[in-house]
Amino acid sequence: MKIIGILLLVLGIIGLVMGMMMFGDIGIACIVGALSAILSGIGFLQVAKKL
Repeated sequence: MKIIGILLLVLGIIGLVMGMMMFGDIGIACIVGALSAILSGIGFLQVAKKL
């Protein structure tokens, strides 16, 4: 679970950077997806600590 959390964080950070380079609605959608990946990664890491 720790590996999944780290991969989600990395993917979210990359997506956030890419979303800032995009224009219009596509950029907003990319940023929303990246933020959800970051929050999921944080959740996976918190659960991994408790198990």
